[in-house]
Amino acid sequence: MKPAVPEPSPPPEGPAGNGAVTLPPARSDAPESPAARKNGFMSQSDTQAEVQHPQPSVGSLAAHRPHTVAATVSDLEPDIDADLDAYEESHAGGSPLPQGRFLDRERSWLAFNERVLELAEDPATPLLERANFLAIFASNLDEFFMVRVAGLKRRIATGVATRSASGLQPREVLEMIWARSRELMARHAACYHEDVAPALAEEGIHLVRWNELAEKEQARLFTLFRHQIFPVLTPLAVDPAHPFPYISGLSLNLAVIVRNPVSGHRHFARVKVPPLLSRLLESSPGRYVPIEDVIAAHLEELFPGMEVLEHHTFRLTRNEDLEVEEDDTENLLQALEKELMRRRFGPPVRLEVEESIDREVLDLLVRELKISEAEVYPLPGPLDLTGLFRIASLDRPELKYRKFVAGTHRDLAEVESASAPDVFAALRARDVLLHHPYDSFSTSVQAFLEQAAADPDVLAIKQTLYRTSGDSPIVDALIDAAESGKQVLVLVEIKARFDEHANIKWARKLEEAGCHVVYGLVGLKTHCKLSLVVRQEGDLLRRYSHVGTGNYHPKTARLYEDLGLLTADPQVGADLSDLFNRLSGYSRRETYRRLLVAPKSLRDGLVARIDKEAQHHRAGRPAFVRIKVNSMVDEAVIDALYRASQAGVPVDIWVRGICAVRPGVAGLSENIRVRSILGRFLEHSRVFIFGNGGEPEVWFGSADMMHRNLDRRIEALVRVVDPGHRAVLDRLLDTGMSDTTASWHLGPDGEWTRHATDTDGQPLRNVQEMLIDARRRRRGTATP
Repeated sequence: MKPAVPEPSPPPEGPAGNGAVTLPPARSDAPESPAARKNGFMSQSDTQAEVQHPQPSVGSLAAHRPHTVAATVSDLEPDIDADLDAYEESHAGGSPLPQGRFLDRERSWLAFNERVLELAEDPATPLLERANFLAIFASNLDEFFMVRVAGLKRRIATGVATRSASGLQPREVLEMIWARSRELMARHAACYHEDVAPALAEEGIHLVRWNELAEKEQARLFTLFRHQIFPVLTPLAVDPAHPFPYISGLSLNLAVIVRNPVSGHRHFARVKVPPLLSRLLESSPGRYVPIEDVIAAHLEELFPGMEVLEHHTFRLTRNEDLEVEEDDTENLLQALEKELMRRRFGPPVRLEVEESIDREVLDLLVRELKISEAEVYPLPGPLDLTGLFRIASLDRPELKYRKFVAGTHRDLAEVESASAPDVFAALRARDVLLHHPYDSFSTSVQAFLEQAAADPDVLAIKQTLYRTSGDSPIVDALIDAAESGKQVLVLVEIKARFDEHANIKWARKLEEAGCHVVYGLVGLKTHCKLSLVVRQEGDLLRRYSHVGTGNYHPKTARLYEDLGLLTADPQVGADLSDLFNRLSGYSRRETYRRLLVAPKSLRDGLVARIDKEAQHHRAGRPAFVRIKVNSMVDEAVIDALYRASQAGVPVDIWVRGICAVRPGVAGLSENIRVRSILGRFLEHSRVFIFGNGGEPEVWFGSADMMHRNLDRRIEALVRVVDPGHRAVLDRLLDTGMSDTTASWHLGPDGEWTRHATDTDGQPLRNVQEMLIDARRRRRGTATP
């Protein structure tokens, strides 16, 4: 019988549960471990790594959470499931395309995270970077469950889930996720225990458990426990007077069984590991022990007079998606703050436990947390390997990627001087195409805004902010500009996932400084990356613009691969003026000069250009499509690519994460190739190149090919007109798609195959290292 998906429970106002929790007396015939019960569960860890990876956050990678360099949070935001029947009916007038032509997006995301894991498994990856990729994998998967799995369960429970574009029913997708994530989590744990941790030990970095510590180390940690850990611990008993406590999402907890020596009764208690304390404690130089081990070794201090019989670590993942009905909300800021408070009480979607957990304790947790057995993941401890971010940050440069410090773009620093470059003078001479992190963000985009804030001739600055850093020089520059009397408009997207708190804070700070702060259009997230500066130059008002693919975030700009265009072109300036007026006022403009803007014109504009390539090909003119995106999911765009392939147009897709295209299918997509590249930087730029009959047309911007980007966000692509810039971007995509470049290749069955070496076993080119080396040569810096 298939396990039932629990109905989502309403947010509790206090401790969860319904009263006393009783435990039967201890038995001599202890049940077998969960690992033994799950046939073949741990055997997955012994399988060979299937060839395939990092936001970041380089890896989601992903993730945009503060500690993540991979995530891919942006890839995780729930799209409303595509109703395939409705989509096919609405496109019935065109040429029929076969059923089953779309890969499943959830399986594709899990395959992306598998590619992250493969970088951790690869001995050629520097050791501390392997630890970093293990942490990225864990962080990515946390967010996948919090958002995608939680959203799917919610739609199933409410009866609104529909057949996915891949043809799978919602229940089938959920069961696939459970099975596939279980395999990957087993591989992840095996990689840590059998490979990375031993390799770290050989380098003098020991990740140990309490019983491996020397007596002197245990004594030192006992002192630390008494003075810094014990005071912040709160043991919560469970008895008729104390209902089962609320377990917050992603918290690490100890399930403790104690016995009253007088009555002989056994009791359950929960101890939460304080999240603000360091996850790994240094017991002696180079030796680190999980904090939960230190707490567990001193539980008698928390339960004096009681006998501590056993303890087990567990970790719960909850639904942390937000739902704010903007149409019914007069004050979006206040509504979002309230919803952020509710987020902590979302229904559970995953329970991680140490595989040695007692069956009775596990049954109690499953019952009280109202979670199904299918959502329980027994793993070897320690749980929560996001703690490896600390290990990855150790100052051991010989165990990391070669250090790289971005330099100033040559068009902004033709003459070396002690003073900052005059960005406006440079832009009056030529457009500047930026490629981060290879080109410095601080001496380009940041300098552009700081110069604008300080320049007395600048009259106005208009800016979008989706994500930015906690100590943002961008925000400081905007505040300085407003305080000096300039007109400053800032569009703050306070619904940027997992950055809501930070963005609310910055919105209020900007308002207090006198900036005009707006939150975009009802029902739409503002995801475009735009800056506009209006400057008085004699009798002329000149507009300077920046259009980018990445956030105005100085820290992630060192980790994310992104593109940006700095320009004084009047058409781009006029387009940005029109778009900002739409975002802050009541403009209904939908067409622009050098922009494609979602949700009105972007999808249609791209599909029309893809279709036009088929016409060029039939007429014997040069025709091709090259696309670089984070995600390729939108059915209309994919079907246009299929039609182009059927017409004979070569189509290259460079995708970091999710891809629903089936390449290489005879009669459908034999002219489509799909590649993925992951590494030290998060590939984050979005580029679209069309052959256009011999006069290539090049666009880049903020939009991925997903429903949410094209239908429920303000996104912008800018057309690149400089022939040199077009050539640079064409070479970039050509290099990424080349068979001599290390990458993963997608097959028609949805499987990714890693190509890292040639037929002689020699490493293929690493496109990121190539670009680093090119910048070093340009600056005359010797390669270490």
